[in-house]
This record gives sequence, C-alpha cells and structure tokens, in this order.
Amino acid sequence: MAAGRAREQRAEPAEGTDPALGAVRRVPTQARSRQRVGAILDAAEALVLEHGVEALTTRAIAQRAGVPVASLYQYFGDKEAVLLALAGRDMAEMDEQVAADLAALEELSVATVVRTAMAAFVTVYRRRAAFVEIYLRGRGNAAVARFGRAHNIRIAATLRGFALEHGLCRDDLSPAAAELAVEVGDRVFQLAHEHDADGDALLVEEGVLMMTAYLERYATTAGLEGVRTTVG
Repeated sequence: MAAGRAREQRAEPAEGTDPALGAVRRVPTQARSRQRVGAILDAAEALVLEHGVEALTTRAIAQRAGVPVASLYQYFGDKEAVLLALAGRDMAEMDEQVAADLAALEELSVATVVRTAMAAFVTVYRRRAAFVEIYLRGRGNAAVARFGRAHNIRIAATLRGFALEHGLCRDDLSPAAAELAVEVGDRVFQLAHEHDADGDALLVEEGVLMMTAYLERYATTAGLEGVRTTVG
C-alpha cells in the first residue's frame, strides 16, 4: 500500500513516458492489450467527469476499469501518465478537426483561419466533456500544464506554416508572435469553460475578434482581403 502511495506522489515522469505528450510506458500491440488500455482510459474519463482531475487515483482507475493496479502500471507510470494519454487521445481528435475544417474553407484569410480554428476547438470541447475537465480546468496539475504548453507551441507552428504557405501573412510573423496568439486563444477557452460546460459563446467570440485583430497586423493583402481556394 505504501508503495502504491509513493507511486501516486512521484513527481518525475515515469520511465518511457514523454512529460509533454504522456506516451504510455509500454505500447500495446495485441488486441487484448489495446482493449485493456482503452478500458483504463475510458475509466479515467468517467472518473474525471464524476470527481475532477485532482481526485483521480490509479487505484480508482483500475477498480473502475476492472483490472489489477499492477496491470495499469504495466502501461502507465502514474495517474499523470493516464491523464496525458487521455488528453492526447482527445487532442489528436482536435488536431484532425482543425485540419479538416481548414481544408474545407472556400476562402482563406487571417480572419477565416482564426475563426475556423477556434470553431473546431469548440466542436471537440462539446463532444469531449472530460477533455474540458482535464485540459481546460485541470491546469493546476503540473503535467497537464506542460502538456498544454507543448501543444500550444506545436499548433502555433502548424498554423503559422499554413498561413505562410498560403500567402496570408508576412515572414515577420515570428514563431513567438504566433505562440502568443495561440496562448491567448487557449486562455479564452479556459475562461469560457470555467463555469459553463458548453463554453461562454460571447467570450469565445470576443477572443476570435481579439486574435484576428492581433494577427492581421502581420497579414498580407491576400490575408486581409481573402483568397479563393479550389474547394468545391
């Protein structure tokens, strides 16, 4: 029992995990192992919705999933690794939603890219209530905070690259400026979901307008006026 508590309190990332991404300790290859990992993540998701991030324990996750605690530790070093794997699963869905929605745009501009990306985030937040609890409301957890920061850096680089590729912004839109815009948008979502499970739509809209005005300072003429795509 003491060993279990020590594992729960350990601050360092477990062996084989990425402190930003929360990769599993041992990647499951067999169908039975994948099902077990899926059951662990589903159990953690249910518990987060019922009791919040801070109340989560590996023992409670294992009990809800119907697996021995030792089996959980085969794949996850601690509860933070479970949380990050769960957040990573939902974040992958988020990234796919953003990419699909941007690809479907018939006109590209700084304004449409910002609005579309923000709307894609809203879509996934509404589908994934546990993601809201972990990613937006769980930033008091150091591992979740590192995960959020790492993702913001990646999404900023992706969106900056997209804007440069399509001639929407100038080269002086630095990585740091793009990261600032994404961090602002991230904070807007945290505030919008602080007391509202569906998010405060008016606050999100204000965030869209604020980010658009900031990024349009770096826009090209095409980025301001819009360019047609080949969609449709």
